Amino acid sequence: MKDRLTDALYGLGWSTVKKLPEPVATALGRRIADAAWKRRGQGVLRLEANLARVVPDAGPARLAELSRAGMRSYMRYWMESFRLPTWSEERIRGGFKAEELHRLKEALASGRGVVLALPHMGNYDLAGAWLTTELETPFTTVAERLKPETLYDRFVAYREGLGMEVLPHAGGSAFGTLARRLRSGGVVCLVADRDLSSSGVEVSFFGEAAKMPAGPAMLAAQTGALLLPVTLWYDRSPVLRGRIHAPIEVPESGTRAQKAAAMTQQLADAFASGIAAHPQDWHMLQRLWLADLDRRPPRPRPDESSGTEKP
Repeated sequence: MKDRLTDALYGLGWSTVKKLPEPVATALGRRIADAAWKRRGQGVLRLEANLARVVPDAGPARLAELSRAGMRSYMRYWMESFRLPTWSEERIRGGFKAEELHRLKEALASGRGVVLALPHMGNYDLAGAWLTTELETPFTTVAERLKPETLYDRFVAYREGLGMEVLPHAGGSAFGTLARRLRSGGVVCLVADRDLSSSGVEVSFFGEAAKMPAGPAMLAAQTGALLLPVTLWYDRSPVLRGRIHAPIEVPESGTRAQKAAAMTQQLADAFASGIAAHPQDWHMLQRLWLADLDRRPPRPRPDESSGTEKP
């Protein structure tokens, strides 16, 4: 019953919100975000706890301000995503502006294959649609298998409609497919700030131990592709902003595991710089640091949301 309800709610969002005028959808998203923030559910409390590590000198009032802005940013992502299939190519082209874009263009021109790795910031679906539209560059990504299966199918269809090739996260075949795409000079985009497997790499993130997926580094090391970190954020305009960080090179020495660990740490450092600059746009409503994962999760109150992350 819960799975069917979840699927129905997402379906309602895609069928209803996309028909709303943009100012109405924006205002609706803000009202929903503020209501969720005031309820102080599990997701909001976890967001504040995560932000306390990002902004360690912030007091309770500042953390509350950041978490409220964070929920508004998170809901802006959802409102944009529900409406994105209706956007014109012109709207998509003008909807994203990136700093240091030359790094991406040079990487694409090299023919080596490119791995773009991002944290849960801003709206990577919009950035992806911009990549396929403005730069006319298709790419492959992976998506976590969601329950119910119909919900996963909705997200796959949505992203494929934006020009992406989507592979399921579960199963070992995805890595091989991604490697083949890169060896042929293709582009792979991966959200890589939270490990969803048992093979993550331990990194220092804002001064504490966390685990991040080794996939982006391993793909780059094994295929010769360029690894580019990307961070995204919103400002007061309707335009999504982004930064293409300097490429992460494969170390000349060390074992395969040592090389992946060193590259993943550099990736974490790039993510940290972008998140520190725009903490309100980091949509991490889940436990991330090992110290938090080792603790028994608190029993949620009946009115608390599950804090579902962006797929």
